[in-house]
Amino acid sequence: MAIPRLRSFRFSHVSHALALVGALVLLGVACASANDGRPGTPAQRKACTPDVYRLCAGEIPSVSKITACLRKKRDRLSEACRAVFEQ
Repeated sequence: MAIPRLRSFRFSHVSHALALVGALVLLGVACASANDGRPGTPAQRKACTPDVYRLCAGEIPSVSKITACLRKKRDRLSEACRAVFEQ
């Protein structure tokens, strides 16, 4: 009789562990989709995306180079994107 109890005990722990892993995966997906894995807020990206393509397209996909380019060309930024950098 000890063997069936041991098996059900193991099954219970395994099912709880799988449920925990599933919950953590869903939490990770939710967090990643909230941020999209991209820098800035959606509003900031919307404000600066046209300027990135107009002024700094050669720096894509490097976020640090794009940011440096936009800072360097601050006087040529749209009002919306300039406001992002003034925050």
